[in-house]
Amino acid sequence: MRTLTPQQALLLSVAAALTTIGMKTGAWWLTGSVGYLSDALESLVNLAGASFALLMVSFARAPADPGHPYGHGKAEYFSAAFEGVMIFIAALAILFVAGERLLHPQPLGELGIGTALSVGASLVNFVVARILFQVGRANRSLALEADARHLMTDVWTTAGVVVGVALASASGLGWLDPLIAAAVALNILREGWGLMQRSVDGLMDRALAAEEIERIEAVLASFTARGCHFANLKTRVAGAMHFAHVDIRLPGDWSVARAHALADEVERAVELQAGTRLTTHVEPAE
Repeated sequence: MRTLTPQQALLLSVAAALTTIGMKTGAWWLTGSVGYLSDALESLVNLAGASFALLMVSFARAPADPGHPYGHGKAEYFSAAFEGVMIFIAALAILFVAGERLLHPQPLGELGIGTALSVGASLVNFVVARILFQVGRANRSLALEADARHLMTDVWTTAGVVVGVALASASGLGWLDPLIAAAVALNILREGWGLMQRSVDGLMDRALAAEEIERIEAVLASFTARGCHFANLKTRVAGAMHFAHVDIRLPGDWSVARAHALADEVERAVELQAGTRLTTHVEPAE
């Protein structure tokens, strides 16, 4: 199967969100369960998050320009932050509805078709989340991975809601339904906090992961036999773009042309073998 682009994967996520909103709203309407209502509200967050992620991913992949010489990759972090805010809003709404239902209990309706709709929506989210993970990792996209993780949280949320509603119906303890909804809201808050942390971390120019730095160091080490040494390696992430800077220390009697040729070769090797855009600074070894 042809690999999807990040934009195509997010369009699929938008379509899945619209589908699951309809299915989960139907589940709530048929059952009257506040747990199913909380699940439907989270799907609204999925739609908002996927739509904004699509906008930011498209902007992040715009070519560099005079005003943004390093590209627009950090736009993806705004997507993760936006989704985190939307998750907080949805969680607060769920907690409000759950509290109202605890104070004014209502009997549950027919669970059969409603539960089937909710489970079907969860399967849709699971399939789309796996696709987003695959495309996100292939394209080093935080926005896609954040959307995928949110969808997987939705899958587990739905599982918890279904179990909670079933227990409330079987036991006759109606308070279990809003209690499960409140637990769902707290789990959503945890996910939202995690997304906010990752977005702030990215905007603060976090270094590359240890295994990626090791790949860069391995490429640099392959050049040391040619009389050069490397120092002060620094790395940072900007969305899908990975950057690094290193000092190349060369014998003082090398010509400028020879030093420049080696620096160009090192930069090309790191970009080709480690997927990182390297900038070098030449210094005399003495």
